[in-house]
Amino acid sequence: MKKITLLWFLCFTNIALTQEKMITHEGLLYFEASVPLFEEIKARNEIATCILNTKTGEIFSLALVKNFRFKMKLMEDHFNENYMESNRYPKATFKGIIEDFNYDNICILPKEFKLKGRLTLHGQSKLITTTLFLRKTGDGLEIISNFNINSADYNIKIPQMLSMKVSKIVNINAQFIVKDIYLPKQSLRARSNLSNSNLKPVFSILSEDTR
Repeated sequence: MKKITLLWFLCFTNIALTQEKMITHEGLLYFEASVPLFEEIKARNEIATCILNTKTGEIFSLALVKNFRFKMKLMEDHFNENYMESNRYPKATFKGIIEDFNYDNICILPKEFKLKGRLTLHGQSKLITTTLFLRKTGDGLEIISNFNINSADYNIKIPQMLSMKVSKIVNINAQFIVKDIYLPKQSLRARSNLSNSNLKPVFSILSEDTR
């Protein structure tokens, strides 16, 4: 009886969540701090997480710093060891809200929204306001945002010998396609497995961020 009750609970949780949550673990983040006439300083992260509440417009994203990839291994090592200190500050997170969000008003053409939230990285947390573009695709909901941050605001120190080659103003480009968590054609047993596999990391991410 307890097992049946648990399965019903997991099924109900899945349905409730997908009515208002969409997610991806395959988001793209681009980082660039290049200076003209010097070597390009650009990195790409292909496994960032993004969670969108389609009822409220709340949005959360997380990226592990060590997942940024550079063209040169030496540059990647400097980025992790000296610039971002990724052993000490392993993740970057953003938690905010999309103003005037209405899922029903979004179509296949990009629609611009204002985004406000708190970006946390390198042990520092700052409020930012920017714009993003949303559009529906065959795979889900596409989210694209592009904004700049000042590395000094996050206590990121650039060595004096590199100060001419590394920009203090960093460009961040984020691209996500979030999808429904729930797959309607799955069996009840598969839905319970989905709760254990997909939903557990979602809850752990959110709870970790509020610590």
